[in-house]
Amino acid sequence: MFNRSRDAAAPNASLVHSRLRTPRAAAIAGILFSALFICSLALLWRSLPVDPRETGLWLKEGAGTVSFALGLLPFAGVAFFWFLGVLRDRLGPREDKFFATVFLGSGFLFLGMIFVAATALGALVQAYLVAPDTLPGSATFAFVRAFTYDLMHIYALKMAAVFMITTSTLAINSQLTPRWIALLGYACAAFLLVGNAYLDWVFFIFPSWVLLVSVFILKDNLWGSATRGNHTPE
Repeated sequence: MFNRSRDAAAPNASLVHSRLRTPRAAAIAGILFSALFICSLALLWRSLPVDPRETGLWLKEGAGTVSFALGLLPFAGVAFFWFLGVLRDRLGPREDKFFATVFLGSGFLFLGMIFVAATALGALVQAYLVAPDTLPGSATFAFVRAFTYDLMHIYALKMAAVFMITTSTLAINSQLTPRWIALLGYACAAFLLVGNAYLDWVFFIFPSWVLLVSVFILKDNLWGSATRGNHTPE
């Protein structure tokens, strides 16, 4: 009888320990997403011309760099899923169903569009390796290049803005983060909605904001756990 009681208590203790450690790990994953995504964007920004109507001369020297940058995105995507998990875990029962649905939907759509654009661009690089003399300047190249540009600049950025708006709203309503981080999220989202047509570095705004949120959550978990530990009655 006593052995069965100890066996029943052990899984519960393990679950409690896992729940205490999960948010911290996920906050680190949010930082990892930001680092990988910013690194990938920086490499693509250096290798790809801004004009989507260019003829593809960059493929001769930049194909390897672009392939490496695209290879970072799947790992960034996995880390982003963990970031979504820590936000939901931190909200807990305070999660609003309406905003939480838009929050998750926009996050999934953003990541899906990033993966689709990366796949199309990666296929373009592979096609160039097969036919380096005929692909640049062809109709196929023009189509894929315009497809990836529009998917990233028009649709993915808009979903990122929606994600920031809903996350900031949830943060204000549930005190998920300090109010100034949420207000900064609103400002950054507005900039994403109107600034993508004028500034190419606007892509870096979203992962930078995610980095700020992740650092705050990690700091709060570390300091909050230490504070709670110091005040735990013996």
